[in-house]
Amino acid sequence: MRWMVVGAKGMLGTDLVSKLVEAGHDVLAVDKDELDITNEGSVNHTVGGVDVVVNVAAYTAVDRAEEEEAAAFLVNAVGPQHLARRCRKIGARLVHISTDYVFNGSSSSPYQENGAASPAGAYGRTKAAGEWAVRANTDDYVIVRTAWLYGAHGSCFPKTMAALSEKNGTLSVVTDEVGQPTWTADLADLIVRLVEAEVPSGIYHGTSSGRTNWYSFTQAIMTSLGKDPAIVKETTAAAFNRPAPRPSFSVLGHNQLVAAGVKPIGNWLERWNAAAETVLADY
Repeated sequence: MRWMVVGAKGMLGTDLVSKLVEAGHDVLAVDKDELDITNEGSVNHTVGGVDVVVNVAAYTAVDRAEEEEAAAFLVNAVGPQHLARRCRKIGARLVHISTDYVFNGSSSSPYQENGAASPAGAYGRTKAAGEWAVRANTDDYVIVRTAWLYGAHGSCFPKTMAALSEKNGTLSVVTDEVGQPTWTADLADLIVRLVEAEVPSGIYHGTSSGRTNWYSFTQAIMTSLGKDPAIVKETTAAAFNRPAPRPSFSVLGHNQLVAAGVKPIGNWLERWNAAAETVLADY
């Protein structure tokens, strides 16, 4: 099977390319230097001769998107539209990566795949529009929503907390934002398994199982570093003046994975313990 990974130099893209090579697939890795997804001509010229296209490219500057929503929309919605139309024309399956931010975070139970999108900010609005663009322009798609990603090949929360712990005696971390820390290597593996299983077109959730908050996740990070987790102090989101609203509850359900016979990613803490050495190798 021949794959194209769009956004291949990012944290998830890098792990996905490695996983595909490891699995014996033929991989064409492209990034913004080779392909501008916001330009339909670039997409039509570059995307071809493949069975699967995975769109990992995104405008992910959540706070900046509040002021640059048009720019975010171009990447997060118009780009996926171009890719979906091109995939339909060449007969390729499109795998599109989306986010928990399509929900407003007010729930107290896991968001299901068929739940209505209700984004609270610009980033979420543009990603929800991207999901719609994919569904409207091709019948052969897999939308994978993920959240709280971390990995070895880019900046991420665990590396930031590790670096701050070297500078500061204590760390103040919020307790009132709940989610599922997810390793990009695990998400890459899930993407490959979804396509290899030939799952029906639809929306799937690609996050670790279980749930935690940023405070407890940071304690786990400190433990992995051999530091006293007591240096992590509790605070709330209200203590931070951030332009974009964050979902206070980002737990995603995995019913569609189970229905398709695809095993969800394991428990977040178990997976963090497996990932920690690799992710924290060069913070």
